[in-house]
Amino acid sequence: MLTITIISLGFFTFFYVNHINPEKVEHKDVKTITWTDNYRINGRFIRGFATSDTNQKWYVQLKILNEDDKDYFSNNSLTGLELQVKVEKAIERPTSHKYAFDIEKYIKSHGAIGQIAVEEYKMLTLKTGFRTYMAKQRFKLKQHIQLTFPASLQAEAEALLIGSRESMPLDLQDAYLTLGITHLFAISGLHVALVVMLLYEVMVRLGVRRETANWLLILALPLYGFIAGGAPSVWRAVSVTEILLISSLINNKLIISDAFSLSFILFLFSSPWVVYQTGFQLSYLAAFSLIFSSSLLRLSINPLVQSFLITAICQLMVYPLLIYQFYEISLSSFLANLLFVPLFSFVILPINIFVLPLTFLSPVISNIIFRIYEPLRIWLDDFIIFLGALPFQMWNPRQPELWLVVTAYISIFTFFILVENKSKIFLSLCILFAPIIILHLSPYFDTKTRITYLNVGQGDSILIEMPKREKVILIDTGGLLRFDQEKWMESENVYEVGRQVVVPFLKGRGISKIDVMILSHADADHMEGAEEILQEIKVEEVHITPGSYEEDAMKDLREEINKQRISVFEKGAGEVIESSYYQLIYLYPKDVNYEGNDDSLVLYMKNAYFKGLFIGDLESNGERVLATEYSKQIEGQTILKLGHHGSKTSSTQLFLEKANPKFAIVSAGLNNRYGHPHPEVVERLNKLDIPYFQTGKDGSIEVIITKKGEVTIFPH
Repeated sequence: MLTITIISLGFFTFFYVNHINPEKVEHKDVKTITWTDNYRINGRFIRGFATSDTNQKWYVQLKILNEDDKDYFSNNSLTGLELQVKVEKAIERPTSHKYAFDIEKYIKSHGAIGQIAVEEYKMLTLKTGFRTYMAKQRFKLKQHIQLTFPASLQAEAEALLIGSRESMPLDLQDAYLTLGITHLFAISGLHVALVVMLLYEVMVRLGVRRETANWLLILALPLYGFIAGGAPSVWRAVSVTEILLISSLINNKLIISDAFSLSFILFLFSSPWVVYQTGFQLSYLAAFSLIFSSSLLRLSINPLVQSFLITAICQLMVYPLLIYQFYEISLSSFLANLLFVPLFSFVILPINIFVLPLTFLSPVISNIIFRIYEPLRIWLDDFIIFLGALPFQMWNPRQPELWLVVTAYISIFTFFILVENKSKIFLSLCILFAPIIILHLSPYFDTKTRITYLNVGQGDSILIEMPKREKVILIDTGGLLRFDQEKWMESENVYEVGRQVVVPFLKGRGISKIDVMILSHADADHMEGAEEILQEIKVEEVHITPGSYEEDAMKDLREEINKQRISVFEKGAGEVIESSYYQLIYLYPKDVNYEGNDDSLVLYMKNAYFKGLFIGDLESNGERVLATEYSKQIEGQTILKLGHHGSKTSSTQLFLEKANPKFAIVSAGLNNRYGHPHPEVVERLNKLDIPYFQTGKDGSIEVIITKKGEVTIFPH
């Protein structure tokens, strides 16, 4: 293993050092691009990887010009399609927060040197070649599945047969994630083994010599790798099988661990940057755990016990990586995998493999099978969704620091060694669970207060975490203003700020329950994401400004609140939120007539060391009330969140002078269409020597307050 590690690191270092420096290649040098097989069409955009005439790989965001082009792009494989382009440098936006999707890391993991935007293009030609041909065949197979399989079975067939999970319904994806069985739809070793066994048996039954059958499999497996989508798990399984077949033919049989190791080295040699991909890490880690745990797997010959051991070993080996990358793991996965792995592996997958050729050879017979299979499969999906909706299935501690990930792996390896040596089980379990207990309990020993002004684009969302997790308060949830557009421009997968920005931050912080969700007022950019958060995170109660609950913007949220039976309270001036560490008082509004921005809920937060004011979209009239009627509370703020994203209708001279904050926060998107913060507001801040941060430029802003009163601000 030491030799393998040294060789692998050597390959990686060589390619890292010799990889082209992105600064040496300018985006303006790109005149043509050729699409690879890694792209996706959503609405009026194509996003994916393409090679340029400068022989470099780029991540490209192309805006489709018209509906005719959209139809062409949607109905043809784009792999190998060359376009003449006018390139612009993609806007470099800060990552929303440290737990958000990192586009730069994603680009690097695919060996690309940067990202570019294209709004003007001209189609040139379709380049010929092996990859282009295989991508075209895969695309045709996907179209065939969509034409011949019932609608309810298409997503399953696409995932299991060609490795495409784009069509999977969101509710099913969530259920599979909760049950810890998403890996069933990733083509991996078991899929490849079944395909190899099927092809081999067919050839032998047809009279093909065994040696010839092996050579034909060696030639066919790479083709299957391309058809199956070419994910790391696919190529791992294909490459290991290829190495074993070749070694058997040359009478130099390798053991599985050697084949696995050679596969790993070859993978790094061909694609060194793939080590950044979580799929690659999980695939090899899970396979590694099974290969080198054969002595544990021999503890019992009972199939049920062996199935449990396989699941347990894999889950233990990958749990630190899953927590680090996704911040949560499924507690029900042990039992769910015992049921669903055999079902999918030996029933559902073989049925799909068997029916696919029938749709070519005999549509009549395949349709008969579909009539029998479809209602059973629909019932199974309903059952899976039901199981996925059961509570208390996910463990969401927080994202661990790297030292704790390393410690967890040391404890896992020590545990396996102790079990193999038949040491005392109590000692073994103590070593295994020690990092888990530390990870789970650490937030409850944190004496710091954390206030995070999340970068949700043009909107507001602020998280307050009290010391020792006494209380978690979320003020606003972000959201998008939706604009009508032509049908062909509409996105199939709508971007959701609550689900894709706020929820990952909450999970990264290990927050599975919000004590109070405050919605300052009924504007989409402050509360549209609330419904999505409620579907993912438990919320004890919701506070709203008086009269806002019946607004049209609240419709979807009202339905979700009623469904979950969450308590909703209208709050106004003088009402408090109980806390042992701070005074939390609502200062505004003073009436119950809701009229928009100037009726935003205003929360005042104070202790001996800190004063903070959260004012939603309050404008000049509301600020005047605060400055005159709450003069004592307003003056000398530590942190002030400016009203209405820094628009010229707020942050008046009188209010800023009275508040005189040490720092101001502007929650506004980068290059937003409204021009926030307004130049007049920026001028006032500068004249008053008030430093400020803007979430759209600086990323999420984290304020940490120690128990001694020290205040530190960290832009992310």
